Amino acid sequence: MEKIDLTERLLEDMGNLCLSESYADMEFVVEGEKLPAHRVVLAVRSEYFRALLYGGMSESTQCQIKLDVRLDLFKLLLEYIYTGNLSIATLKDDVVIDMLGTADQYGFHDLQLAISKYLTQSLTLKNVCVVLDAALLYNLKDLTEACLSFMDGNASDLLQEESFNLLSQESLEMVLQRDTFYAPEGEIFQGVLKWSRSNNAVDTESLWDAVRLPLIGINDLLEVVRPLEILDPNKLLDAISQTRSKILPYRSHLILEKNVATAEYSARCTEGVNCSNLLNGDVINYTKHTGYTYHTISDGKDNAIVVELGAMYNINHIRLLLWDKNLRAYSYFIEVSADKLNWERVIDYSQYHCRSWQYLYFAARPVRFIKIVGTYSNTVQNYRLVSLEAMHAIDVPKLIGHFVSPVDNVATIPMHACVIIDGEIICNTLIDGNFLDCDEEVNEHDYTEHELGMEGIVVRLRQPYHVGSIRLRLWDRSDVTYKFYVETSTNCKDWEMAVDKRNEEVRSWQNFHFTPRTVVYIRIVGTDSSDGASFACIHFECPSQEIE
Repeated sequence: MEKIDLTERLLEDMGNLCLSESYADMEFVVEGEKLPAHRVVLAVRSEYFRALLYGGMSESTQCQIKLDVRLDLFKLLLEYIYTGNLSIATLKDDVVIDMLGTADQYGFHDLQLAISKYLTQSLTLKNVCVVLDAALLYNLKDLTEACLSFMDGNASDLLQEESFNLLSQESLEMVLQRDTFYAPEGEIFQGVLKWSRSNNAVDTESLWDAVRLPLIGINDLLEVVRPLEILDPNKLLDAISQTRSKILPYRSHLILEKNVATAEYSARCTEGVNCSNLLNGDVINYTKHTGYTYHTISDGKDNAIVVELGAMYNINHIRLLLWDKNLRAYSYFIEVSADKLNWERVIDYSQYHCRSWQYLYFAARPVRFIKIVGTYSNTVQNYRLVSLEAMHAIDVPKLIGHFVSPVDNVATIPMHACVIIDGEIICNTLIDGNFLDCDEEVNEHDYTEHELGMEGIVVRLRQPYHVGSIRLRLWDRSDVTYKFYVETSTNCKDWEMAVDKRNEEVRSWQNFHFTPRTVVYIRIVGTDSSDGASFACIHFECPSQEIE
């Protein structure tokens, strides 16, 4: 036995001292009741009591100290002080919430945080309003955000609860100002009206400013709101005029990291050929003729694939699977809308070649409709889309315009990059990440090569990225040296020089940085080798993963 552990016995003995007169050297008087206590225990467990009992204050010489606190709450606090435990699951909600204040009053921040976590997991329509007020009062940021998120997700039901009237004005304004507090604005208006009648001593002008009146609609503004005579007529006229605006302050559901473009969320594809294929979740069983949705590519803007979400959602991330059974290249753009009348272009890849999975990010916004318009295909004149997903992503990569600026290597097989030589996809040894095996023995499958004087080795990324570096390992199982250059392109037609080593003999690992740019294709062209044979490369990555 390396260690004797009788911690449970120690805790039991300490717990037996709680409210016990044994060895007690002082007592508290709370609501007229005397509670025995032990100075040293209190001082060890609490900075507040350490200062009170040993800090030279008058209480340090007193054997009896009167406290202004609720008796039941202080007994619970003593239980925690002596045992380190507090059975809050059996307590009523109002007692648990009041314990937040007691823990704050006596400086037990660890207890306060523990209660806060418990409340986060115990939120209901009946308690969330009073919990939010307490969280704001004691500056508990995590609990505050948990309450607000719960309210966002249950807005319509919350507006019908009697407990909604218990919200403080500060809390109510905070809730109303959130874009993700999603309910029909008419319901929100009625909820605020009910709250104002229950709190008639409060100046409600700022609350009505937080209600998004243009979203109520002209008829309801005239027939429901106006007869109540609670709003300034000019404010009502302003709201009516704003209903015709192209930019309205829409609210939306916020559901994190969940694809809402599914039948589960009542989404549907409304435009395109074979619409039923797009949102069925099958990203495996598609062929040359089946399993995808498409539209004919034309010079006009009439042809498109359109998805209607089941409600307004806060979206910042769309994933597409382009039909990818060959070297097909597509160009496209994506527009989103809240009303199907006013569209905003969030992704514009109309001049860039794309293939397979597309991971697209943009500033979060309310979205009800998603329109995808194919502008180019390098083979048949239609734009084929196998799958679409839409969500609010928590982790958003750095963006330069419409393009991801990656930190990790995107020239990999899992990232759907491919290697092309002489117009054909070849074995992807160059980007499989396995560049160590070739140190053991020579194997033709350990490297990628092209004949000198030919087009070169082309690495094709799945979508345009904003990058400014590459790293590669030239074949180095012998003393051979190479000369070469590297070009980049977005359409496989217009090439821009990135690296020029045509006048320098190099070998083995090469790490290059160049002016950051939008890149889809990277072409490595060997111009000479010291043994007069082909140009051979073992490994390629973009951007460079070299640790500086």
